[in-house]
Amino acid sequence: MGSYGPLLAQISVLALPLVFAITLHEAAHGFIANKLGDDTAKRAGRVSFNPLKHIDPFGTVVMPILLYFVTRGFVFGYAKPVPVNFRRLRHPRMDMVWVAMAGPGINILMAVAAALLFYVLPVIPAAAADWAQGNLINAVWINVLLAVFNMIPVPPLDGGRVAVGLLPDFLAFPLARIERYGIAIMVGILFLLPWLGREIGVDLDIVRIIIYWPAKMIVHGIGWLTGVS
Repeated sequence: MGSYGPLLAQISVLALPLVFAITLHEAAHGFIANKLGDDTAKRAGRVSFNPLKHIDPFGTVVMPILLYFVTRGFVFGYAKPVPVNFRRLRHPRMDMVWVAMAGPGINILMAVAAALLFYVLPVIPAAAADWAQGNLINAVWINVLLAVFNMIPVPPLDGGRVAVGLLPDFLAFPLARIERYGIAIMVGILFLLPWLGREIGVDLDIVRIIIYWPAKMIVHGIGWLTGVS
């Protein structure tokens, strides 16, 4: 690999956990939807834990890597959305909550699994141990960050769908109507607000409050649960 070896290793240590975190998140939505009565994703071949079924070349690979190097650490990405027809669910409103929670739920389970795999590191050959450890550290953090981000209560994020399913109608219906603007709202919160803050000399970077600090607490909790510090 020559002089490109360290760079490729750095990219792979980020890309592998990210690809699995994003794609299995989407697969979990389809899996639970199928169990609850909607086989739309299954018929589309998307109830699969094969990442290749879900990868969006730009959203899953290119954009996260660019963000990592531009922002020096913040990563955001997406896979091809799994199609779910909520009207076909047996109990559409409540089942929508379970389908939405499946994505963040599997991310937390994957973070716990990655933490437990630290116990395997001593038996890995020394030449690969640092690379494996880097993958596991990133797997814990990326999965937790993805889970926390997706639970922000703004549709079409999973947290928004959970809120729509649980809130009373007079709150749920107006919240559901902003779904078409949800991604624009999140881009504004995550990128435009911090940029505006830098321009006017005010700290408007609320990512630390709504994403980083909750994620840090969850990571510490996983460390306590698994005995891995």
